[in-house]
Amino acid sequence: MKEWITGRNPVYEVLRAKRRQAFRLLVAKGIKPEGQLPQVLQLAQARRLPIDEVPRSQLDTLADHHQGIALEASSYPYAALEDLLVYSQRQPEPPFFLLLDLIQDPQNLGSLLRTAEAMGVHGVVLPSRQAAQITPTVVHASSGACEHLLIAQYNLAQAIERMKQLDIWIYGLDQAPSSKTPAELRFDLGLALVVGNEGTGMRQLVRQSCDELLRLPMVGKIESLNAAVAGSIALYLARQARLQRA
Repeated sequence: MKEWITGRNPVYEVLRAKRRQAFRLLVAKGIKPEGQLPQVLQLAQARRLPIDEVPRSQLDTLADHHQGIALEASSYPYAALEDLLVYSQRQPEPPFFLLLDLIQDPQNLGSLLRTAEAMGVHGVVLPSRQAAQITPTVVHASSGACEHLLIAQYNLAQAIERMKQLDIWIYGLDQAPSSKTPAELRFDLGLALVVGNEGTGMRQLVRQSCDELLRLPMVGKIESLNAAVAGSIALYLARQARLQRA
């Protein structure tokens, strides 16, 4: 299947990652060569893509925030779970994964993927049903970061069991009073962080499969954080702990 990727950074990252087949590039007439646009054009020319100047109104039919550019490309290339595991074993540090349990908002998914890529996560696992998938909206929300991540669609409970066979610890984000704080847990071992649904959190089977439950201490008046914010903070804390013990 083909889809349209819009926005300068997302299009740039799709072309730079070279994981998708690209078919043609649309550029708004009279657009200024600012931001990533010159690099996008260079990459497109290097791949001998057709580059068409079109009225901005034509791009408006594809997306609201296209920034004057759109790339027609093949659909997102998901990886197999075993590919993620093999890749993690080749890294100079213990495995580091993000598991997303029914994240449904594309903006939340994009934000989490952007943080995961920035924090050096080895791979992301998300369910193939009842959850947001890697659509052009998610690519845009992640600013193209998803193009550099290995992402698998897999049954989460089964993925957890497979990871446990490789001595990977599973920490689920949960604000229950009985959950442990970051100071009480180690993050420098083989690790998979689980972020649950925006409204209901982790499903019961996934929650029960976790080795530990992690809560982020709050000192303000609110009791919880958005799933994307909480997951991003946990990923950052994990990365900092791993750097300190390196």
